[in-house]
This record gives sequence, structure tokens and C-alpha cells, in this order.
Amino acid sequence: MTETALDPDVGSRVEGRADETYGRVVLSARSNHLISDGRASQRAPGEAISAGELLLASLVSCGLGLVHASAREREEPGPNVKLKAEFLRDGEDPTRFASLTLTFQFKGAAREKAELYVAHFTSKCPIYNTLKRGGPIDVIIEAAGGKANPTAS
Repeated sequence: MTETALDPDVGSRVEGRADETYGRVVLSARSNHLISDGRASQRAPGEAISAGELLLASLVSCGLGLVHASAREREEPGPNVKLKAEFLRDGEDPTRFASLTLTFQFKGAAREKAELYVAHFTSKCPIYNTLKRGGPIDVIIEAAGGKANPTAS
């Protein structure tokens, strides 16, 4: 039975299957495929991107996409921006993150403009907002005029 495609503005679907290698998963989204490994500390291969890294990658993808969408809506060129996402596991409860930090690094953008772009991201990204409801996420903006953390939670 063939499943119907989802409207990307409404939903997405990713499927996976366990590989013959313990701790390795083959993921498929539409016609795109990638491998994900469990951590080496779990005696998995630990070579391919991990589930936690995929979560961070989704935040980076959403963040950069929405920053550029914000610029496009304003009929401005896309800013020169990098986004770094990182988490630390909770030492007492490894099923939770102790911290999740997003650092936007803007080159050549004024602080006010960078803050506007990041506000667009934090107001529109369902991944960010779902995670924010579950725990602390720090958003740091580095742009002309210094560094700020306007959305610390």
C-alpha cells in the first residue's frame, strides 16, 4: 500500500529500519536516505550522525532557513550567518538535556537586524518552540556591536 505524500507545510514523514549492524539505522525522508548510529558508549558503531546530532541539525536547518526567509520577506539579501547548536546531557538524568544552546554568528549585520532575524526564527520554528516548552534553551546572537542572549529561558 502506497502512502500519500504529506504537504510539507502541514507535516513530514521519516521512516527508518534497523541495519544488520547493531546500533545502526537507515533513515528515509521522501527520496533522501541517511545512516544514523547509536553512541559508541552503547556499543553501537558511533561513526555516523547520532540521534542527538540529528536533533541539533534540525534546529540549525530551521534556524538558517527562517533567518534567510526573514531577509527575503524584507527584500534584503540573505545575511552572512552561521549557526552552531549544542547540548549537554543532564548528569543526574541522562534522559534530559541540561542545556541546549544556539549561537547565531552574523558577519556584517547590525545587531538590530540580527535580532530581528533571530526573533523571526524563535517565533516561527516549531522544532525550537516544542523543545523550548520542555526545557531551557539559550539563544546567543553574535553580530556587529557584540554578543547578546536576548531569549534566554
